[in-house]
Amino acid sequence: MTAPEAPDAEGPSYAATLAELEAIVAELEGDAVDVDHLSTRVQRASELIAILRQRIGTARMDVARVVASLEAPDVP
Repeated sequence: MTAPEAPDAEGPSYAATLAELEAIVAELEGDAVDVDHLSTRVQRASELIAILRQRIGTARMDVARVVASLEAPDVP
């Protein structure tokens, strides 16, 4: 399986990464799990989860920074 297309230098979009993870989960939950590739698919799922967590953390910090800038008093 190939990686999703990257929209920018940061790598695949959150949506594309999540879609790949969901496809792997569906594959693993299916009746025809290929045991020969099970370890590889689980490892890839782990990598995708790490990417998603990093993206969420970055977004959380960006939002906090924006909110803080809105709450900061204007200094003339």
